[in-house]
Amino acid sequence: MNPEPGEFLSLLTPEEIEAFRAVGRPRRWERGATVMTEGDTSDWVLVLTEGRVKVSSHTSSGTEVVLAVRGPGGLLGDMSAIDGSPRSATVTALEPIAGFVVRGFPAFLQTHGRIAVLLMQLVTGRLRDADRKRIEYGAFDTTGRVATRLLELAERYGEKTNSGVRVALPLSQDELAGWTGASREAVSKALRTLRDRGLIETGRRRVVIHDLEGLRKRAR
Repeated sequence: MNPEPGEFLSLLTPEEIEAFRAVGRPRRWERGATVMTEGDTSDWVLVLTEGRVKVSSHTSSGTEVVLAVRGPGGLLGDMSAIDGSPRSATVTALEPIAGFVVRGFPAFLQTHGRIAVLLMQLVTGRLRDADRKRIEYGAFDTTGRVATRLLELAERYGEKTNSGVRVALPLSQDELAGWTGASREAVSKALRTLRDRGLIETGRRRVVIHDLEGLRKRAR
């Protein structure tokens, strides 16, 4: 397993990872499975070791809002496990995933002070990211927000090829719309605009970015 940069496990030492694994139980889920459900009350956390998930919530009208995409090394369910409140979002497997489930998370943190501090830094980073996205929604048009999300995916999951940076998209257009705060029609139009400019090429659940710098300029 190679944790993604910035995810929870990437911050830990090998010894700390083994200590965490030692109190966990391995689990697997198939693509499309609901891993956690918004509103549920439970005391366990999940650390991903394989695959990606989406973290989402629903508005009062039933519209899905994708809050984040997490990959290997990601920690999920920590806030509910710490304060006992209901889950604030639903976690769904975007592809087959594996990880280990840890119960008694607060007790583990009490005996591992450095990990507790790292978790505080991680949560702070999530809050900053949420603030940044709120600013994007007010300042950028749909094409700019789609370009920003594609850049984020390229940086995290991109594979360099002769024709550009290939991203195997774990998201459908509906999910990408939920991640950009726009309708599916608006996202389709934005993707068409980026294709017409020669910045990207799209296929089934994949995007090839031909001009990273050009996409970055459009995302501003």
